[in-house]
Amino acid sequence: MRKMILTLALLYPAAAFAQGTTAPATPASPPPTVGGKPLVVVGAKKPSAAKKEAAGKKEAPKSVAQKLQACGDIDDATKERLQCYDAIFAPQPKPKAPAAKGVNECRFQKEEDERLTCYNGFADKIPKLPR
Repeated sequence: MRKMILTLALLYPAAAFAQGTTAPATPASPPPTVGGKPLVVVGAKKPSAAKKEAAGKKEAPKSVAQKLQACGDIDDATKERLQCYDAIFAPQPKPKAPAAKGVNECRFQKEEDERLTCYNGFADKIPKLPR
């Protein structure tokens, strides 16, 4: 048992010393080629700087509530505000539209004024969301 411990005590520091004194790695050689063309390397590519900039400029899609709040910033009772709401929910007028239970049912109102007041009523009830 003592011989084994003595042998390990001598070999362990020698092995650690040998690992620290290895020669530095040689510089990377050029990639292998076949017929003058480089081989295809499979793996994760780093995105180019142009792609990073384009990805950084994209805005996250807005929710319906955020779009409705943006329409609320337009002057009240104007055609522009109605057009903003109509861009979110395309109008589909019905001759006898039932009372709207949700903002998406306002599109069934036939008259523009009625549709605008319906949208405004629901848009005012939406809590303010971060933009």
